[in-house]
Amino acid sequence: MDSHRITPLTEGGLLAALTVVIALASVYVPLAGPFIALLWPLPLAVLVLRHGMRQGIMAMVVAGAALAMLIEPLIALRLVLAYGPLGLMLGYGYRQGFSGLKLFPLAFLAATLGELAVLGVIFAVFGNNPFAMLMDGLKSSFDATFALYEQAGMSAEEIAAGRAQIDTGLTLMAQLGPLLIVVLGLLDAGVAFFFGGKILRRLGHEVPQLPPFADWRLPKAFAYLFGFAMVGLYWGGTRQIGWLYQISLNADMLALFAGLIQGLALMSTVMNKFNIKGFWRWLFYLLILINGLFAQILAFTGLFDMVFDYRRRFGRPRGE
Repeated sequence: MDSHRITPLTEGGLLAALTVVIALASVYVPLAGPFIALLWPLPLAVLVLRHGMRQGIMAMVVAGAALAMLIEPLIALRLVLAYGPLGLMLGYGYRQGFSGLKLFPLAFLAATLGELAVLGVIFAVFGNNPFAMLMDGLKSSFDATFALYEQAGMSAEEIAAGRAQIDTGLTLMAQLGPLLIVVLGLLDAGVAFFFGGKILRRLGHEVPQLPPFADWRLPKAFAYLFGFAMVGLYWGGTRQIGWLYQISLNADMLALFAGLIQGLALMSTVMNKFNIKGFWRWLFYLLILINGLFAQILAFTGLFDMVFDYRRRFGRPRGE
């Protein structure tokens, strides 16, 4: 029987090949490619858990070299930098027996640093600000669209109004570049943590999980960050201090995003209290997220909940 066991080297080769297949699918599968790329860290996490960090690093290097030959070196380097550290960190945390509350922040940190490394490589290769390149590409795309509208007979006033709205949106996007990195890191870590846990549990491994959503409590620091961001926005806007305004804008949006998550957790506790489940629960979530006013109200509620802990009157006691 021992002669038929899969050796670490063989399993490492198979999982490295799987990372190559996922990467190729992320490049060549239309529309779904960016979502497939989010699964790239999972084979590395499995390999590190089962055979250690050395095997995981070797598989990452081999997969990167293979991708450089099959696609192109820059795309391979981007995938390795963006998702490799996340996969290694997840596997290390699983192997060390970290709790979900400890592992997820570490995975989020690894994913964010990976995104920053990708931006650094783009800047080093092209010599331009990656966000400026993205904004220029989007602006060119919108200019081509407006040109088509003009040929179709749209009035000059309507086109001018549309251009003004687009320019405002692009300016806001450019200012929120740092927040975009944080959101991308959170998305990468969340997808890898969720699907990685499901896969490893099916393989018979005990892996950490996050607490039930209704029990999530984010640090009070986000509420204080929101207050400081309001002051910074006022000072930066009234005194024309560009860097202060941009930092405060990103801090404000980050605090509101954290407040929205906390508000949804509070909402989940209330729905548990009134036994709202299944379809109706997801319908309420959807109605909140697609309505900007409701989402903003819930975000403010979540920020207040960080300080005053409204859930003590709806949920279970903390120590239960």
